Amino acid sequence: MKTLAVLGATGSIGVNTLEIVAAFPERYRVAALAAGSNLALLRQQVRRFRPQLVSVANQAMAQELRQSLAGEKVEVLAGVEGACACARLAGVDLVVSAIVGAAGLLPTLAAIDAGIDVALANKETLVTAGALVMRAVADNGVRLLPIDSEHSAIFQSIAGQRPQDIHRLILTASGGPFRNHAPEQLTAVTPQQALAHPNWAMGPKISIDSATMMNKGLEVIEARWLFAMPAERIAVQVHPQSIVHSMVEYVDGSVLAQLGLPDMKTPIAYALAWPERLPLALPRLDLCRMADLSFCAPDLQRFPCLALAYQALAVDESACVVLNAVNEVAVEAFLSGAIRFTDIARLIDRMLQRHGGGGLATVEEVLALDAQCRRQAREQIAFLV
Repeated sequence: MKTLAVLGATGSIGVNTLEIVAAFPERYRVAALAAGSNLALLRQQVRRFRPQLVSVANQAMAQELRQSLAGEKVEVLAGVEGACACARLAGVDLVVSAIVGAAGLLPTLAAIDAGIDVALANKETLVTAGALVMRAVADNGVRLLPIDSEHSAIFQSIAGQRPQDIHRLILTASGGPFRNHAPEQLTAVTPQQALAHPNWAMGPKISIDSATMMNKGLEVIEARWLFAMPAERIAVQVHPQSIVHSMVEYVDGSVLAQLGLPDMKTPIAYALAWPERLPLALPRLDLCRMADLSFCAPDLQRFPCLALAYQALAVDESACVVLNAVNEVAVEAFLSGAIRFTDIARLIDRMLQRHGGGGLATVEEVLALDAQCRRQAREQIAFLV
């Protein structure tokens, strides 16, 4: 029996994780759930999985949840402190880190510092503080198991191989809903169009990141830290079918890949059960019925956010903090109708050009820069019109 804490319990990854827990009750139990503001779903999850600790966005929501769960044996906390308490709860064997955005950094570090293994779906943790996080992983002797389908594919493809034999990592990308659009068409894109991903069912933030291909840029930065691979040896290829989830090319020319239908339950289950595999009741991949598996290089004119991610990674870790913070602000502004789709890349580019670089020695410095960049990005939005 493995005891879990699920951070981001009401999001897409959290919901899929709990569905796997429900399918294998003899293998998993839930001790803690951290969520944002979806109290209705969280109440259902608490009553079904009986955690001892839950956390929500703020104290007002916590009080509302306490009242609605009167009679349940559960402690309710709030804010970042509450999420961190869930992450470091005594008796937890594995923390599923699936909070969206940089908000997942402190809870993930709390789990690592407590010596608890982490199944990581929150790529922004490594984007904003990769060196600090990987140092903490080594110092505390914990495992960081990737949940992103691309990083899970690489993790599976390097199993049993020598690091020195790896030539490069190849992250695949669907290309999102606009992979065939001309760059000039993207100015008029609506949030509804951008949210309609052709292959994956995801939350709004990651759906927009996929449409801009910033998601792939963030994954490149995550892979740099997760697999200790320099950026020049991490490639991206557009693969519209989303069947090959990523590949590893070796020095002898061999390429190992992980294939499967696009369903996040597969990489989640691999992280939960590693080094074992769970017998999932999912549709099977039938390559005989696949009409085509195609690959091409990404068009950086159409997807400038991917180029900006490589640019930030080439500067230093602080530039990656800027990239991520401004992107989160820009995506929020696009979804609210305050800026156009193409303004997301424009705002990020403008803020990166203003950034002078500089080292980040502590997580406090990371968070201070993150807050400063968000504030400045919001100020700059008025000048994009």
